Amino acid sequence: MDAPKKATDALKTWVAEVAARTRPDHIHWCDGSDAENRRLTDAMVADGTLTRLNERKHPGSFLHRSDPGDVARLEDRTFICCEDEDDAGPLNNWKSPQAMKAVLDPLFEGCMEGRTLYVVPYVMGPPGGDAAKVGVEITDSPYVAANMRIMTRMGRVALEELSRKGHFTKGLHSTGDLSKENRYIAHFPGEDLIMSFSSNYGGNALLGKKCHALRLASVQARNEGWLAEHMLIVGVTNPQGQTTYIAGAFPSACGKTNLAMLVPPQADRAKGWTVETVGDDIAWLRFGEDGRLRAVNPEYGFFGVAPGTSEDTNPNALASCRANTLFTNVALRPDSTVWWEGLSPAPPECVDWLGNRWTPKSDHKAAHPNSRFTAPAGQCPSISDRWQDPEGVPIDAIVFGGRRSRVMPLIFEAFDWKHGTYLGATMSSEKTAAAEGAVGELRFDPMAMRPFCGYHTADYWQHWLDVGEKGGEKMPKVYHVNWFRRAKDGSFLWPGYGDNMRVLEWICDRVQGEGDAIETPLGYRPTREELHMDDLGVNAEDAEALFAVNREDWLAECNERDAWFDLFGDRLPAELRKQNDALRQRLG
Repeated sequence: MDAPKKATDALKTWVAEVAARTRPDHIHWCDGSDAENRRLTDAMVADGTLTRLNERKHPGSFLHRSDPGDVARLEDRTFICCEDEDDAGPLNNWKSPQAMKAVLDPLFEGCMEGRTLYVVPYVMGPPGGDAAKVGVEITDSPYVAANMRIMTRMGRVALEELSRKGHFTKGLHSTGDLSKENRYIAHFPGEDLIMSFSSNYGGNALLGKKCHALRLASVQARNEGWLAEHMLIVGVTNPQGQTTYIAGAFPSACGKTNLAMLVPPQADRAKGWTVETVGDDIAWLRFGEDGRLRAVNPEYGFFGVAPGTSEDTNPNALASCRANTLFTNVALRPDSTVWWEGLSPAPPECVDWLGNRWTPKSDHKAAHPNSRFTAPAGQCPSISDRWQDPEGVPIDAIVFGGRRSRVMPLIFEAFDWKHGTYLGATMSSEKTAAAEGAVGELRFDPMAMRPFCGYHTADYWQHWLDVGEKGGEKMPKVYHVNWFRRAKDGSFLWPGYGDNMRVLEWICDRVQGEGDAIETPLGYRPTREELHMDDLGVNAEDAEALFAVNREDWLAECNERDAWFDLFGDRLPAELRKQNDALRQRLG
């Protein structure tokens, strides 16, 4: 039997098996068409799942309010189900495939009675390219199906790609009863399978996103010699017409989308600087024929954090979500337009994310801190002409960035790839509302992949080192940034947003073999003149504080990193401990 027919038959067999177990009233194969989307959204408006927004101001757009207990990723309910617990590593929750299925199979039994089973074929990555991966999500949520149409290349295009690839990732999802005690997001790397039950929130239910494109893809990347990363991709073109492509890893809600869609200040635009968006969240990096790492954005849409997004912070994101967008857990104004904190002055009255009357005097926020917009990437004004290039774009620099109010400088460059891997492995950030836990609590988030790596983190770091060995001198330069350092009075030392362009310009200069730098124990940092800080009105004291390397703080940081590395036992690459010891020596 030829591969395409075998794959198609396997898909039909799997759908039939799932339908026999879940017993839906109807089965619908999604084709991704406009007509289908209208039918889905009309039905959800009719049953109250969606609220239709002002057609003049937000054409083709809707508001969804999720269950109040289902508003974020649940890391404690997310599992890697490989055969050997050691292979999952200390940062992942583990159950054996057999034990997890013993829990999940009874939950899925008959769970779709009275519901429709949606078969959602999708492609991650530009179709036709080596990087493209086919997945099929079976779900009983029309909200998930509508989101997947925006976030992936969904429908007929996926079935066509399946006929070329001959393989697909399986994703089985049900909203269940939305109870937390029955909530599981389980990954089975050995079977290329995802099973998600009792959630309707983005990362838990849109299985093509974090589940497929990161957790399972990271395992495939290790096996096949590439990288699946939680990274934006941006192209920065200088006045000479040279484009530098940068990939950047930031934990959720730490400014990643703002950087991916950055609008250069007018003075920079006048000089000829431009910024274009290739991707805002996930990057798949493979070696091209020229030996350089090339990156594709596997997604087709943006799943952006709404609060804080405004004309000042990210006008391109606002333009992206003005039409054909699904908003989740934002506030609704009387004229059927959306609002969230940071968008504009608060309206006199609106309906909050829970569906209740809200005024500026209310004792809670109108929009949930992790409220979202799902918008087509093609609507972004800064979208690159190459964002759907099957070959990807050549990556010149990789940037790591967490949210640190102290200790970590604004920007510095790694000495080499091994040092850069160490920077990624020890990246730490203050928690945000995108993950459960105490907001502001500091934790290590290596390469911003802590919640998303599908196997042992120490093996993941070794894979990074191995990739660097393979790429040699053609590997990208590596940087670490921190937009969030604060002064003693609590104010931010760096203005951020559009002025982050100054940092990107220095990175571009360094990639082109230019740009002055000062060597520090941490790496190479730009001079005050390189960032044109006099133009910003940053005084000399604050400028010095932005780059301060306090010896005592950093020796304590080295000790914390040693304790962090201790978690990984004898699987920790010796190179990383060596890098930490070398930092101590430089500080001394």
